[in-house]
Amino acid sequence: MISKALPQEKKTIYGIWKQIFAGDDGGYTDYFFRTLYRSENTLVLKQAGNIVSTLMRIPHEIMLNGKMIRASMILGVATVPSHRKQGLMHELMHDVLDELEHQELVTLIQAYNPSMYVQFGFEMVYYRRRYRVHRHQVPRCGNDGLTYEAQSDELQKLYAAYVRRFDGFYLRDREYFDRLQQECAAEGGKIIAYRDGNGEIQGYASIYQTAAGIELRECLYLNSIALFKLLNLALQLKEEVWLHTTDAERLERILPDSQGQRYGFTMARINDYDLFNRLYSSSVTSVKDAFALSGKPLFMHEYA
Repeated sequence: MISKALPQEKKTIYGIWKQIFAGDDGGYTDYFFRTLYRSENTLVLKQAGNIVSTLMRIPHEIMLNGKMIRASMILGVATVPSHRKQGLMHELMHDVLDELEHQELVTLIQAYNPSMYVQFGFEMVYYRRRYRVHRHQVPRCGNDGLTYEAQSDELQKLYAAYVRRFDGFYLRDREYFDRLQQECAAEGGKIIAYRDGNGEIQGYASIYQTAAGIELRECLYLNSIALFKLLNLALQLKEEVWLHTTDAERLERILPDSQGQRYGFTMARINDYDLFNRLYSSSVTSVKDAFALSGKPLFMHEYA
């Protein structure tokens, strides 16, 4: 039986996450259930009164092709090992998508296992690049202007300026950046920022120490000086760091001998093509074409 999760079932669902996603946790699960979890956004499938499969949808507003629309991110799709290969995930996905088809034009999903979701109408639309950056590739510069003390309203202002050249982005508010700083802290990371001579933030990065080394998972900058400043600080921690960017940035032009590894990050589904085409005066027949209407590159760097 599929139903909305009850408030008292939060602990059980948390336990399923800790079991299923243990290898990719790093503190995120605790942060998520403390900050973002809502029982009303969680579906569970029960057998003999026990939760054996679950998923969540996190509602958002995104800017797509010049219009603000409602969307959701589906995440935490999990079935306990003893009940896999019974079609339970299919039941949950069909149930949630049937509901969302009547509520929103676009639904997103984390693309950890893309092949699982193609059958439900999802297509990969957003790719990122992962660069291995060595000390010798980045011009050396001082630490003036760099800070670990950036306010959420400053980060939001920088974000608003950065995404003007992109499409598909979340409408992030100050509260979003409050949560982002909490998320970084929960996973042992930090947010570093660079201020210019007028004290205005020109770039920021979320930086983490992982098993793979130092990672800059989100790095937003308005000019190359800000990027080099942020990279220089990271390279003081280690001679080699990993930098994640949008697919459109192609840093090979300013980082000699670098080559980004492209990987899929976000899949999307159009829930009603007729309504979508009437809204945008278009005639698209695929998710890929729908997300390319504006001609702008995409920025969709959210996990939830």
